[in-house]
Amino acid sequence: MMDLDSFKYFLIIDVEATCNNDDSFPVNEMEMIEIGAVLICADSLTKLDEFNTFIQPQRHPKLTDFCTNLTSITQHNVDHAPYYPEAINTFQNWLGNYHNYLFCSWGEYDKQQFEQDCAFHNVPYPIPAPHLNIKKQFSKTQKVRKRQGMAGALKLAQISLTGSHHRGIDDANNMIKLMPYVIGRKSI
Repeated sequence: MMDLDSFKYFLIIDVEATCNNDDSFPVNEMEMIEIGAVLICADSLTKLDEFNTFIQPQRHPKLTDFCTNLTSITQHNVDHAPYYPEAINTFQNWLGNYHNYLFCSWGEYDKQQFEQDCAFHNVPYPIPAPHLNIKKQFSKTQKVRKRQGMAGALKLAQISLTGSHHRGIDDANNMIKLMPYVIGRKSI
């Protein structure tokens, strides 16, 4: 089991990717279109910094209406964004300012999407830290049988969702509010 007290920071990441609801391309061809990351102090759980970038997809450069409606990310947002290798380089430069952090995401999807996109673009995996599935940790700490989506967990904790759900940076910022419940400092 991971000792959460051994980390100075929690790096909370939420990514958004190309998607469809009509099988126009397979799941293994989804590509990141946004990285939203916030860094919080592990002791105080206060936000120290944030990083956000859109990414221009290459496999399926035109966003589906489903994707735009789900994420609120527009074609214009991604058309004027860097490609994955450049975005990852900028992300790593930002991340290089911090050490002794734990990579946290709501589920395994975000970590897997990084792995998939790194393989496709032939770039190294960018996060040199252990990963914690905070969705699983929330369920365990709060003794909730069914694993909740982030919005459901906010509702259980009686916390309002702010911003747009399924926007990387907004979801990452919403996850900050859940961290006291994730690490067991508060109970629902």
